[in-house]
Amino acid sequence: MSGIVQTVVRNYHDIVQETKVDPMVDSWFLMGSPLPILSILAVYLWFVLKAGPAFMASRKPYNLQPILILYNGYQVLFSLWLCTMPLRVNAIPYLLKHGCHPPQNQHNPFTIAVSNGAWWYFFSKVIELLDTVFFVLRKKQNQVSFLNVYHHTITCFFSWCYLKYLPGEQGVVIGFLNSIVHVVLYSYYLIAALGPKYQKYLWWKKYVTKIQLAQFCIMLMYLGTLLLFDCRLPKALTFFFVGNVVIFLFLFADFYRKAYARRPSRNQDSVADKKSEPSSYKNTLPVLPVNGVSNRKPQTVQ
Repeated sequence: MSGIVQTVVRNYHDIVQETKVDPMVDSWFLMGSPLPILSILAVYLWFVLKAGPAFMASRKPYNLQPILILYNGYQVLFSLWLCTMPLRVNAIPYLLKHGCHPPQNQHNPFTIAVSNGAWWYFFSKVIELLDTVFFVLRKKQNQVSFLNVYHHTITCFFSWCYLKYLPGEQGVVIGFLNSIVHVVLYSYYLIAALGPKYQKYLWWKKYVTKIQLAQFCIMLMYLGTLLLFDCRLPKALTFFFVGNVVIFLFLFADFYRKAYARRPSRNQDSVADKKSEPSSYKNTLPVLPVNGVSNRKPQTVQ
């Protein structure tokens, strides 16, 4: 019992010591105070849950196809660029050598590069709030799900908290994995935004969600290793990562189960159903949980 108490006290002490503000980061855009990011998120939630649906109630869906093509193309390129950041600062050799017990110098070249990369990652999460905004403007409020809103809100706010209070090398691995997945995800949405002519190239839809689930499993294994070997990395950050990844894993697995696992096989349908299936089946596929486009035919637009 005393050993458990000592462990809790030690971990609490470590967590308190870890929450320090870096004056360099504090001077960056949106990082000086929590007020700007909290205001952005408050406006986001107000619009997608209340103001947006009320505004669109008497209006037809907007045709955002050109905007979505540009937006998703930008996200693919930006995610690719984020993927290159760890490679450009030799993060892999560094993490292999110091991954569990990194140097404690706050302003060594690697940690400065990590902080710079973390800011751009945080900025990408602010931009990704538009995913849900596009749903609202295209009058797809049924797709503004808890998963969608929670995902965007928590990743945006936590990426700010990570950079502000709890920077750690774990973020390099998590951010790198997430950026790879986003290259695939936004590539899918870019093709979907091109229109019905390109629907035949979207057969791999369910595999995108599988890749997201695999991402969370890899993250949990990595974070579990850090805890198992008692690595000298911010424990508060690791604990939060673990908790949030578990929540995401559950939510995305539930989405996959509802979207695909319960869908009857085409081979089990009757001949009559097969003849009428292509259009009806395709139009009832739920969209992936984090963007404003789908492989459904466009609705009437304003």
